[in-house]
Amino acid sequence: MKQDSTRNTSYTVDCEDYVHVVKFNPFDSGDSSSLIAYGGNNYVVVGTCRFQEEDAEVEGMQYKTLRTFHHGIRVDAIAWSPETRLDAIPPQIRFCTAASDRKLRLFTSDLQDKNEFKTFDGHSDYINDLVFAPNEGQEIASVSDDHTCRVWDLEGNEKAHFVLRSSGMSVCWHPEEAFKLMVAEKNGTIRFYDLITQQAILSLECEQTPLMSADWCLKNTFKIGAVAGSDWLIWDITRSSYPQDKRPVHVDRARLFRWSRVNENLFATTGYPGKTTTQLLVHHLGHPQPILTGTAAVGSGLTWHRTLPLCAVGGDHKIFFWVTEM
Repeated sequence: MKQDSTRNTSYTVDCEDYVHVVKFNPFDSGDSSSLIAYGGNNYVVVGTCRFQEEDAEVEGMQYKTLRTFHHGIRVDAIAWSPETRLDAIPPQIRFCTAASDRKLRLFTSDLQDKNEFKTFDGHSDYINDLVFAPNEGQEIASVSDDHTCRVWDLEGNEKAHFVLRSSGMSVCWHPEEAFKLMVAEKNGTIRFYDLITQQAILSLECEQTPLMSADWCLKNTFKIGAVAGSDWLIWDITRSSYPQDKRPVHVDRARLFRWSRVNENLFATTGYPGKTTTQLLVHHLGHPQPILTGTAAVGSGLTWHRTLPLCAVGGDHKIFFWVTEM
């Protein structure tokens, strides 16, 4: 499908509330549709999406809400568990949220009568990011403005605790590097920790601040990307602890960086919400200019589809989707 204009969204889904965060399930749930979760001021909605790019029988996109989970407080981050299965009997939905009360909440549901949640206490300041162990899903890592990265089991017990030198902004756990954790700090340092010895084993430097977001490339474990100040930065960890490539992209300040899950040269960044709009830029390392520019009314969150070059951003009572070329 060719887009009429780089600025138009490919698809939108209407939501009942402002969407603070949106997350495609990065794991295979055994179903032909993709799971997506989004968080508002006091709930999380889990739904399925199917796009014409993957199924010729779909016109545009199909979206269906599976369940709305009462959360009672603003949702700031969502992580999916690899234990989520739609092909099981009964199905299992499992995800964890970070909220503005500094707590993590682990939700487990069979989409019928069983809906459980557990609260994890420990962080003393705002939680910026969280992630499940990607293979078994038996642990969750979280980073916070309290200058810690913590690893929890599913009962909420703290299994590891790393003291940082500034706010923890992003935490990544790569399925091919299951015993390492990547933690990005606001001061511009990205560290890798060995989860067995609980020691830092490698660090990368932005040489600029504030680092707001970083991501570990699924398709190439040597590639790390981040946004700091108004620039995006890319490292090849086999070459140097300093960025191999960087470029200014967002006039005010960059907010989020996410690698595509289908192509190691494709990534997206967002700027800070301006007075009315947020800018989404999709970049390809082979092109000097962004290959797609999108605008969303006060957008937040950024997530890539598991198998398509398609990303989504939340906004005011809407989720916006953009399809890009490979």
